Amino acid sequence: MLAGDALTPGERSRLERAISNADTASRELEFSLFLGAADGDPRTVARRLHAGLVKPEMSVLVLCDPGQRALEIVTGSLARRTLSDATCALAAASMEASFAIGDIVGGLVVGIQQLGEAARAPQTLHAMKRN
Repeated sequence: MLAGDALTPGERSRLERAISNADTASRELEFSLFLGAADGDPRTVARRLHAGLVKPEMSVLVLCDPGQRALEIVTGSLARRTLSDATCALAAASMEASFAIGDIVGGLVVGIQQLGEAARAPQTLHAMKRN
């Protein structure tokens, strides 16, 4: 989910690519982004949008409202198994560092990629066979 009519085609492409890469990296979760004016309390809006997703339990929604200087990350019940509050807070801090220098899109790209990588299931290199 992308909002933000003020985005250039290049910015929109970067954000869509970041979301796709996060989906692929996590292998199980679905990432969504709302960028624009939240109509009301940003946390309430983010939760409402997240609840309306196809698989909210497997979803991560990032809401960024630059006008209200708001950033919200909402994770579904199954997404929380791999994305802790601390992990989400770290990604939010990365995003906010970029926001502070005026790079909203760059911050979102970095943060979404960070969330996708953090949700990546570890690869099993080998399995021991017991007799």
